Amino acid sequence: MDPNSGHPRRWGILGVLVFSLLAVVLDNTILNVAMKTIADETVGLGATQSELEWAINSYTLVFAGLLFTFGVIGDRTGRKRMLFIGMLLFGLASLASAYAQDPMQLILARAAMGIGGAAIMPATLAIISNIFPPAERGRAIGVWAGGVGLAVAIGPITGGLLIEHFWWGSVFLINVPIVVISMVLIAVIVPESRDPKPSRLDPVGVVLSIIGLVAVVYGIIRGGELGTVASAEVLLPTLFGVAVLGVFVWWERRIDHPVFDVRSFANVRFSSAIGMMGIVFFAMMGGMFFLTFYLQIVLGFTPIQAGALMIPFAAAQLIFAPLSQRVNERFGAKLAATVSMVVVTLAMASYAFMDQNTPIVLIEVVFFVQGAAMANIMPPATTAIMESLPREKAGVGSAMSNTVRQVSGALGVAVLGSVLSSSYRGAMAPALSALPEDMRHTAGESIMATMTAAQQLGERGQALIQPAFTAFVDGMHVTALVSAGIGLAGIAVVAWWMPGKTRPDRRSEYKEPVLTSSRG
Repeated sequence: MDPNSGHPRRWGILGVLVFSLLAVVLDNTILNVAMKTIADETVGLGATQSELEWAINSYTLVFAGLLFTFGVIGDRTGRKRMLFIGMLLFGLASLASAYAQDPMQLILARAAMGIGGAAIMPATLAIISNIFPPAERGRAIGVWAGGVGLAVAIGPITGGLLIEHFWWGSVFLINVPIVVISMVLIAVIVPESRDPKPSRLDPVGVVLSIIGLVAVVYGIIRGGELGTVASAEVLLPTLFGVAVLGVFVWWERRIDHPVFDVRSFANVRFSSAIGMMGIVFFAMMGGMFFLTFYLQIVLGFTPIQAGALMIPFAAAQLIFAPLSQRVNERFGAKLAATVSMVVVTLAMASYAFMDQNTPIVLIEVVFFVQGAAMANIMPPATTAIMESLPREKAGVGSAMSNTVRQVSGALGVAVLGSVLSSSYRGAMAPALSALPEDMRHTAGESIMATMTAAQQLGERGQALIQPAFTAFVDGMHVTALVSAGIGLAGIAVVAWWMPGKTRPDRRSEYKEPVLTSSRG
């Protein structure tokens, strides 16, 4: 295949890749809608806020820890093969999640889904980089991101429909037909590709990254459970994790076949895109975690209504992501990304002004504006990351991009979830003081736990509801401001380090031999 003309069926192949990715993205957005139901002791699993966070983070940590390895294996043994195997694993783990009998089984099944997702995600972007010529790659990644936006759009409302008409496990069971259809299409349509000069695996690096990430996030989540960061149960695992990640960086610099090539950060285009992506997902995923409870508990919407309310956010991504490359080319990466980061930060800050009486139209406008800004950040950042590495290392480049995104999202849920939990627990302490001591701790863990306690107490529990709403909204305000502060850091990263608009000679993409032989 000529790298300058691309695969003749590349747009059809892109459609198959986007459809294959649908299950992965759909699952995570559906899970957000289903969290309230899973937390319910009667119709769900009675999961605590910490267990809900781990249902998200168990997937994300396994996913992030194995991305590099599967990216390298895909480059080495074949990306189509890895994509096919990943879909099979993801489908089987979805079945296990659907029929989990308690929160721990769900957490373990979600971790197994992370193994499949780690094989799927790098393969899709790597195949795109190999079948599209440089001139079309940015647009193709924009379409890919738009497909992700479509999955985000249909995920919440699909989840709401399933939750209203079936049991909570149906939100995972929906993945199975998508997986089966995808496997057939992959086998028939997608071409095989691999690195002609593959690198060796780095098992030490993989183990160090998993241990470090799990320890850090565990410490952060534990801080949310205890309502303090001064406890040894919080500090010891967190500091241990940071130390292990430090050893990981040292090891990757020392060996000649790193799973994560830290020298790539010397490329300012790569490092600024990675930094921007990490900051955006940290703020966004942490924010989305509290929005689920805000819409369903504080504002009283049903799961399907809450899912429908998220459509403007996803629809904006679906509309604007395919156009993002044109914006990037016209105004330059620095200006486009800086303006988009400012808009995202303002959107996150606006949640600090929402309460029980906020008009739903205003909330919908904020969702749409935030989604549009996100659409002008992610595709150009992904393109910059993929084009900063050699084409034959596309799987590793895709793995780097997705690892930063997923780990940042996990840390965002953990950190901002801990901020929300700590604030809520402190504000609810006076209202819960009349309860028995064992019930007081459980009821103060989250707004869902308080609502459950209020239901159990009957008439006496009604006095807890309004203080719970007030405490949650106040905690949401604090969390939103912290999230906006993280966004300000993202603005600084982009404005300072992101390269400005350039006007390269397009012939350099296609006629490199001619340029190297010229004297000028």
